[in-house]
Amino acid sequence: METTSQVAQAPAAEGGQQVPSARRTVDGYLEAPFPWYGLDEAFTGPRWLMQVGTAADGAVEHGSIGHGDEPSVKNEYAVGSTGEPREKFAVVVTVAANPSRRSADGTGLLEATSVSSAAWLAGVGLLSFTWPGQMDHSLRDDWLEQQTETAWALADDLAGEEWSTLSLPVDGVPTPFHYRESEFGWVLAGSTQEGVHVGAYGRGMSAYGLGFAMIKDIGEYA
Repeated sequence: METTSQVAQAPAAEGGQQVPSARRTVDGYLEAPFPWYGLDEAFTGPRWLMQVGTAADGAVEHGSIGHGDEPSVKNEYAVGSTGEPREKFAVVVTVAANPSRRSADGTGLLEATSVSSAAWLAGVGLLSFTWPGQMDHSLRDDWLEQQTETAWALADDLAGEEWSTLSLPVDGVPTPFHYRESEFGWVLAGSTQEGVHVGAYGRGMSAYGLGFAMIKDIGEYA
């Protein structure tokens, strides 16, 4: 997918501190012509905006909503004394289900989106919060490039042995998802009846008990 991300950065408050991410800008999300998805009401923890991605013509194509603890790379997915990850989070990625189509200015074609698009975005999203603790900082870029290529190859082969099938509720309807686990966390991807694909990734929170639901008012996140 040829998209550009617009990170919903938290503005700095007095003293240089950042305000909570729940108060990040919601503008990009409001511009989307499709519904956003998050975890359903069974999840009662924190929810926060992350970023939206746009196509070459500026149209919003996808975006992410975080749930639970806000992950940080510097934590290096460390574990606590109990052996469980210190940060427990799940991120839901919504991707507009678009066919191959002409750009708004008519100069070319925009790439079609699919469940593989959601799987790739989720896979790369998990990598963005992953850093093997034994790795030298100077090698991180090379490692990320290699792992990103692997995530793309895996997303392009959803019928492969790396993936299993997991049924989870979407708006209350049991829905099949492609699911895989790695040492860094888990990734899943599927489609909804509302014209969007849903991807998700997380660590410390089991994917097996999750459910997804359309967000009624994304403006409440502002």
